[in-house]
Amino acid sequence: MTTASAGNPVPLSPKPVSAWTWAFRFVRWSTYLAALITLILILHKTTPPPVQASPQAAARAEEKLQQVEQSLSQGQTATLRLDESELNSYLATHLDLAQSAPASSSSPSATPQGTEGPGAPSAADVEQMRSSVRDVKIQMEGDRVKAYVVFDVHGKDMTLELVGRLAASNGYLKFEPISGQIGSLPIPQSSLESAVSRLMESPENREKLKLPSNIAEMHIENGELVATYQ
Repeated sequence: MTTASAGNPVPLSPKPVSAWTWAFRFVRWSTYLAALITLILILHKTTPPPVQASPQAAARAEEKLQQVEQSLSQGQTATLRLDESELNSYLATHLDLAQSAPASSSSPSATPQGTEGPGAPSAADVEQMRSSVRDVKIQMEGDRVKAYVVFDVHGKDMTLELVGRLAASNGYLKFEPISGQIGSLPIPQSSLESAVSRLMESPENREKLKLPSNIAEMHIENGELVATYQ
């Protein structure tokens, strides 16, 4: 039997990769993949709900409000009922929506800062969304309301959907969230409830949610907005 000469060294076997190294690589690339999927879901605009708005529906809403004012001026109680078309038409003519994207030198952020979970907005995030709202559509079904909002973030349109119940509590508008999502990314229920709670309880937003003193009650009933005046 012959042995290898000094000029022909025996090749060394590659060092095996440890299980810990494989685990680290798997976790690292899984994190990158999860972040990419989250970014895609957040930036994916959802289809707006098929709500109708028309000048005729807006005129009906205005007429109903005038009838409420007349009843109140005569010392009577009144109940306002607006269907989906009337409410969306009224909002379309009265909301001051952003018409163009504000200039900003900041880079877009895929996931809002200061959140408690992926895609869960903080009160500051929601307030920033509110100030750059481009479109609002409201759906009402049974006793639930679904708000579809398009807002601008550094020149990029994003969508927010919230489903919940409306109520009046101690003279303030109350919203009980049931579900929500940013783009196509669902917001965890605990994070959604925490964000909405902070938003509604913050001092700067508290007064914005204060109802007129003559509104005693407000809710969604049989797909209509019902407000009771006294």
